[in-house]
Amino acid sequence: GRYIVMGVSGCGKSTIGAALARRLDLDFVDGDMLHPAANIQKMTRQQALDDTDRAPWLDRVAGRLSPGTIIACSALKRAYRDRIRAGAGGPVTFIYLCGTADTLTSRMNGRNGHFMPPALLDSQFATLEEPGADENPLVVQVEASKDAIVEHATTTYLVTDSSKYGRVMAHRSVKLGRFEALITD
Repeated sequence: GRYIVMGVSGCGKSTIGAALARRLDLDFVDGDMLHPAANIQKMTRQQALDDTDRAPWLDRVAGRLSPGTIIACSALKRAYRDRIRAGAGGPVTFIYLCGTADTLTSRMNGRNGHFMPPALLDSQFATLEEPGADENPLVVQVEASKDAIVEHATTTYLVTDSSKYGRVMAHRSVKLGRFEALITD
């Protein structure tokens, strides 16, 4: 499968994405590393990116999204997710990590060395278009611990075969507590 772990800044995309990749024996790419230098400089100056800024980055994300790969990428708008899908060369499953502004601001204030300042979180929420049911996302509330999110996602929703490519064997539409998923092959 091809997977994007998505959401606003501070939701844990890189942490959860890397943990899922380890658990499922898939490749992991931190989408932040695919940003052009100009984007990183702009965010470091506390300036929000616009669609023009994001376009080359989204194309890089899509280009790196091969079978057996998980990429952490905000994918905030439907148009961005559609662009990734169009460029990925196959189906993409979006794992949407969502949480409250208070939770995410607290997380962002506690991390060091990241170019994305907490001051831009409001602009991320303003840009966010949550994935619709027709996009078949796996939706996870981030208030749970990393281990709980990964355990639940892998044992309940991402039931894979034994190949390196982690083909999703389960086809489910389930809601349990704080976790919700609609996953397809």
